Amino acid sequence: MENEENQNKQKKGSRTGYFLSGLGGAIIGALLILLAFPGIGVLNDETNPKQTENSTDGEEAKPIQQRVSVEVTSAVTGAVDKASDAVVGISNIQETSFWGGKGNESSSAEAGTGSGVVYKKDGGKAYIVTNNHVIENANELEVTLSDGTKLPAELQGSDPWTDLAVVVVEADKVKTVAEFGTTEKLKPGEPVIAIGNPLGLQFSGSVTQGIISGVERTIEVDIDEDGQVDWNAEVIQTDAAINPGNSGGALVNMSGQVIGINSMKIAENAVEGIGLSIPIDSAIPIISDIEKYGEVKRAYLGVNLASVEEISQYHQQNTLKLPNKVTSGVAVTGVQSNSPAAKAGLEEFDVIVGMDNEKIHDIVELRKYLYNEKKIGDTVKITYYRDGKKETAEIKLSSGEI
Repeated sequence: MENEENQNKQKKGSRTGYFLSGLGGAIIGALLILLAFPGIGVLNDETNPKQTENSTDGEEAKPIQQRVSVEVTSAVTGAVDKASDAVVGISNIQETSFWGGKGNESSSAEAGTGSGVVYKKDGGKAYIVTNNHVIENANELEVTLSDGTKLPAELQGSDPWTDLAVVVVEADKVKTVAEFGTTEKLKPGEPVIAIGNPLGLQFSGSVTQGIISGVERTIEVDIDEDGQVDWNAEVIQTDAAINPGNSGGALVNMSGQVIGINSMKIAENAVEGIGLSIPIDSAIPIISDIEKYGEVKRAYLGVNLASVEEISQYHQQNTLKLPNKVTSGVAVTGVQSNSPAAKAGLEEFDVIVGMDNEKIHDIVELRKYLYNEKKIGDTVKITYYRDGKKETAEIKLSSGEI
C-alpha cells in the first residue's frame, strides 16, 4: 500500500510540474511579444474605433461618420467659372446738398448700384458695358471688381433708347474679360445663367439659373417718363431671377458666353419669373458707336412729332385737316431750321403716314424704321398729308436726334 501511495504522489507531482512549466513558458512568451510589439494591447475607451464622442454608459457605441468632400463640375459651374469674374459692380455716386450748410456745402453719396460686364481691354483701359439707367445722373462712378477691388471709372458714353452705356477703368487690375456669344440661334427652353449684384454689392457675383422663356419680345418704354410710349425695346425673356442691382449684368449661355445684358424686370404682384435682357447681337453695334463717339450716331430728320392717335378728333379735322379715313400717323409739330426735313420742305402740321414702302402709324414705328433701317447719308421717301392732300418728299438724312 505504501508503495502505491508513493507512486501516486510522484505522478501528481510530475503533472503539477509540467503544468507550472507550461504556464511559465506561456507567460514568458507573452512578455516577449509585448516587448517586441509594444502597440499591442487591450483596447480601451480612448483607442476603441467604435467608440463615439456622443456615446454614454450603457449605450451601444456607434461608428463615427466620415464626411466626404466631392468636387462637383458641370456645364453650369464651368460657365460660371469662365464668366463670373468679368461681371463687376457699378456704384452711381451723386452730389447731395445739405439744407443749412455753409455756403454751397455738399457731399457725395451713393445713389444706387448696378452691374456691368468687362468686355474689352485695350490701350491700358478696360471697357465695361452696363445699363444707361445704372449710370444716369452720376457725378462719379466707381467699379468694384469680383475680388473686391474698387476703381474710379469714367463714362465713355450712353444711349437711353437702348438703355446701354460704356464705362472705362484702368486695366492693370482687371484679370478677366467676357466673351460675347450670339443670339441668332437662341431657342426657347435653352438653359441660361444670370450673373450680377442683386440688392447691392453685399450679394456681388450672385448666380441664378433658368431658361430662355421667349426671344424677340417687344416691351414698351417711356424714356422721358411723360406717360407716353417712346420706344419699343426688343428683349430676351428669361425666368432666371433678375432683381434690382442685376441691371447691367450678364446673361450667359452654357459655354460661358455673354448673350444678353440684363436690363429690366417686370415686378408686379401678379408676375413671377419674367426677367428681360438686351440681346447681345443688338447691343454690339450700340457699344461700338459709344466707344467711338460717346453716343450712338443715328439718322436725323430734324422735326418735333406727335402721334395722331394722341391728338383730339377736333384738331385732327380742323388743324391737321386730315381726311376722315386717316386716323393714324405722325404729326409734325415743329421743324428745326437747316435740318434735313426743312431742306426737303416739310412744314408744321404735316402728317407723316409712310417712309419708303412702310406704313407709319405712330412715333414709335417712325423711330424704329429710321433708327434700325436707315443710316446717316441715306435718302428716305416720306409720304405725308398736307391740307388733306397726300404728298411725297425725299429727305437726305444727316446725324443728330429726331
